[in-house]
Amino acid sequence: MAGRFVPRTHRAALPHQAKPPVAEGPVVSEAVTREWTPPGPLDLRLVLGPLRRGPADPTFRALPDGSFWRATRTPAGPGTLRVTARDSRIEASAWGPGAQWLLDQLPVLLGGTDDPDAFRPHHRLLALSRHRRPGLRLLRTGLVLESLIPSILEQKVTTDEAYRAWRLLLRAHGTRAPGPAGPRFAALQLYVMPDARTWSLIPSWEWHRAGVDAKRSATILRAVRVARRLEEAAAMDLPEATARLELIPGIGPWTSAETLQRSNGAADAVSVGDYHLPGIVGFALAGNRNADDEEMLALLTPYAGQRHRASRLILLTGHTPPRRAPRMTPRDIAPL
Repeated sequence: MAGRFVPRTHRAALPHQAKPPVAEGPVVSEAVTREWTPPGPLDLRLVLGPLRRGPADPTFRALPDGSFWRATRTPAGPGTLRVTARDSRIEASAWGPGAQWLLDQLPVLLGGTDDPDAFRPHHRLLALSRHRRPGLRLLRTGLVLESLIPSILEQKVTTDEAYRAWRLLLRAHGTRAPGPAGPRFAALQLYVMPDARTWSLIPSWEWHRAGVDAKRSATILRAVRVARRLEEAAAMDLPEATARLELIPGIGPWTSAETLQRSNGAADAVSVGDYHLPGIVGFALAGNRNADDEEMLALLTPYAGQRHRASRLILLTGHTPPRRAPRMTPRDIAPL
C-alpha cells in the first residue's frame, strides 16, 4: 500500500525519502598488494565461508580460479579484498579507501590469531573431522555491524528469506565496490553495505519490499543508532562483547553469537536458540535428534572455550539427522 503515497510530482524528495546515491559502475582504483605466509595449513574456502550470505551475496564471490573477493566497509572507508592461495603463501590485493586497512588486517581475518591446537576432541567424530580439515581456522573480521545486520535479518525466518532481504537491501542502498578497471571485475557486481546513517534512512516500505518485518527492521534501526559503541565490541572479550550487543532490544543470544563468531573469531560463541543446531549436535554426539539447547550445551561441556569450533566441525561432517518433513515454505510479505 505504500506506493499510493509516493509523490506524483517532480518536486525534490524529502531527506527521509531520498535514496543514497549508487554509482552506475564500480569505482576504479589502484591496487595495493601483500603476501602472507600462514603459520600452518589454511583452507580459504573453510575460513572465509562464514562470510558468505547465500550464493548471490553482493559482498562476496568465490571464483573457479580459487580467488575469493570480499567487499566491505572498513573504518577507513569502502574496500575490496581479493585473496588467493599460492602453495604455502596467501596473495592479497585490495582497492579503495579501505585497502590498506584490509591488508593490515589480513592475518587476523584469516585466523592468524586463532589457535586450532587449543581444541582437544573427546569424540571420534570430531577427531576425524579435525584430522580431515587441517586448514580450518576461525576468521576474525574486526567489524561488528557487517555481521550483525545480516544476523538480525536471519532471525525467525528461513535462510532463503534472509539472503534475499540482504541482497535486495544492499543492491538498493549500498554502493558499488571499488576495484580494478575492466569488465571482469564489473561482472562480479560487488557492493559495499550502507553506512549506519544510510541504514537509518531506509523507509519502511523498502524494508517491507525486501520481506523484512517491522520487528527485525526496528532492531536494525536501534543498532545502527549506536553503531560506534557496537563496533567497540570487536576488541572485547566474549562475555563483555556479548553483553554489549545484547543491550540492544531484539538482539539475543543467537544473534550475538552469530555476530561474534565472525567479528571476534569467538571460539566459544554457541548459537543458542538455533532451529537446527541442537538436533544436529545431539544426533552427532548422542544419537538424539530431538536435543534442545540445554542438552546441546551439556554435550558440548567437554569443549568449554571451544564450543563454536566443535559445532563447526560437527556441521562439516555432514552427519545430520535424516529429514522427516518437508522444508519450511518461505514467506513473502512484500505483496501484502
